Amino acid sequence: MIDEHYLTLLAKEFPNIRKASTEIVNLNAILSLPKGTEYFLSDLHGEHEAFIHMVKSASGTIQEKVDDLFGKSLSESERRQLAALVYNAEAEIARRKKSEENFDEWCRISIYRLIEVCKSVSTKYTRSKIRKRMPVDSAYIMDELLNADDEINRARYYDEIVNSLFQCGLAERFIIEIVQTISRLVVDRLHIIGDIFDRGAHPDVIMDYLINFHDVDFQWGNHDILWMGAAVGNGACIANVIRGNISYNNFDMLEIGYGINLRALSAFALSVYSDDPCALFKPHLLDQNEYDPVDPELTAKMHKAIAIIQFKLEGQLIKKRPEYRMEERLLLDKIDYEAGVIEIDGVKHEMRDKFFPTIDPKSPYTLTKEEENLMNAVQASFLRSEKLQKHIRFLFSHGSMYKIVNGNLLYHGCVPFTEDGEFDAFDAGGVSVFGKSYMDYLDEKVRRAYFDKEGSGDIMWNLWCGSKSPLFGKDRITTFERYFIADKSTHKEKTAPYYKLVNNKEICAKILREFGLAPDTSRILNGHVPVKRKDGESPIKGDGLLFFIDGGISKAYRKTTGIAGYTFIFNSRYMALAEHKPYTPIDDDGEQTFDTPLIKIVERLRHRMTVKNTDIGKELERKITELTALVEAFRRGAIKQR
Repeated sequence: MIDEHYLTLLAKEFPNIRKASTEIVNLNAILSLPKGTEYFLSDLHGEHEAFIHMVKSASGTIQEKVDDLFGKSLSESERRQLAALVYNAEAEIARRKKSEENFDEWCRISIYRLIEVCKSVSTKYTRSKIRKRMPVDSAYIMDELLNADDEINRARYYDEIVNSLFQCGLAERFIIEIVQTISRLVVDRLHIIGDIFDRGAHPDVIMDYLINFHDVDFQWGNHDILWMGAAVGNGACIANVIRGNISYNNFDMLEIGYGINLRALSAFALSVYSDDPCALFKPHLLDQNEYDPVDPELTAKMHKAIAIIQFKLEGQLIKKRPEYRMEERLLLDKIDYEAGVIEIDGVKHEMRDKFFPTIDPKSPYTLTKEEENLMNAVQASFLRSEKLQKHIRFLFSHGSMYKIVNGNLLYHGCVPFTEDGEFDAFDAGGVSVFGKSYMDYLDEKVRRAYFDKEGSGDIMWNLWCGSKSPLFGKDRITTFERYFIADKSTHKEKTAPYYKLVNNKEICAKILREFGLAPDTSRILNGHVPVKRKDGESPIKGDGLLFFIDGGISKAYRKTTGIAGYTFIFNSRYMALAEHKPYTPIDDDGEQTFDTPLIKIVERLRHRMTVKNTDIGKELERKITELTALVEAFRRGAIKQR
């Protein structure tokens, strides 16, 4: 029985039987349409160009569409060039302006071909939904071109509309806008399974792109949660963010993208380490800074300065939070500063770097006055960065620790287990939580830390590197050892039992059941751990119940994986994995080489999946039930029609 007060409110939108009935017809029609295509990616790590290319190319699907449409009428070279136009219209237009003898004719032919591609990718949607995905200014023109009802009308419309576009100087803009529409239609929904930030040059560009995307959600990764803690003003998180990004030479993103002022750190580093080469702290030069290049020698000094500050602040936090049980990470007090050795787990190791002018051996975790001042300045930059705060709020409004969507369970790291395959339990204020309840508890704690300023963001730092964090999934973080100790056995970070257990189908089924899902119809999509394809590793675990989709989009991981990322694709007919090759930047002459990913179907659906079988379908069916009740209320006079 639906509450009559609710029906009265619903009647404001649908004031009579005709309008309510028309909406019922419309919703029933939508339920019968094929399900839209979902794309799942993880561990983007700031690789903005590669990521945006993956989305615009629909991970190879656009090339397939072009080949299907024009396989008999265009050469392979022409088909690849048409796909390239969809991938990056601005770059291809600029190149063609230089190379085409008759540029206007190229534009005219391209418009005709792009209209056919747009028609092909729009078949799953209602006309109203297609219109919503179009740019406002061009929606009418595109709608006319897409829906000419016969050959005579089509030819007349095409000629008149396209001629008008040229007369008004809008042909280039129209090409760009129809390409944008194709991208919005071919990818119906985008799921980012963690780690947008760090290592790569421009997570800020990725976030700008996603904020303007029509349907996206996030499952927070450990690198994302670190930035979320930095945005709260947590000192340990801020120091980690700066150290990690200085180590990858990401000054454009920090100072230009987010307006993080590093002048205090630069001046401090030059003063304190003027005669120190800081040889262990040379940056990774995977990307070049265009607007804010910093000398590598100065970068190394800044890197060392913030690393020492990080270890001090982390030590303070560990002492403040004994419940985190991370006392073994208190290492600055284990150093014999005169002898230049450190004792860890009863073993003495010689330090690779023995120059620590800012550490007081009697109080090694205390910041100097100068360090305090520079951290206050940097913290103010994080708190006052409008762009950063906008991006972090978007991560909160569209993100969570995990998500269940259309029968699939998405999370970044792991679900904590004991060695014997039982869910690891944790104390949450006197209540034992595990599995789903533990993830829900952490989700709430993170939101309170940001919106209610609860706990100074310490929970974010713990989720970044704590041994019980489902986002980190290791027993310890050995950043200190990797800098200062030559013995690589000390660098080892033992992974959580989860990563071995999920090879077992029953463990994966257990996780699905814990989250209320049926193992025979549901799957787990997981990020965080790069799949070493070059060593023969498979992304498929648990006899097909779990998929690791971190394939190394980040340049930093490509030697480990041997590939350049995965996309998991779920459309109305199948589930598939697209295995990507490294993205190739645009050449100086404007040309670009695109490698089509290897797409492997991992499961074919028994029947074509319609909207009715999705989460949105359930919402639409609920609305149909409500509208049907409203119609009945109109008919019996319980609610007056208008």
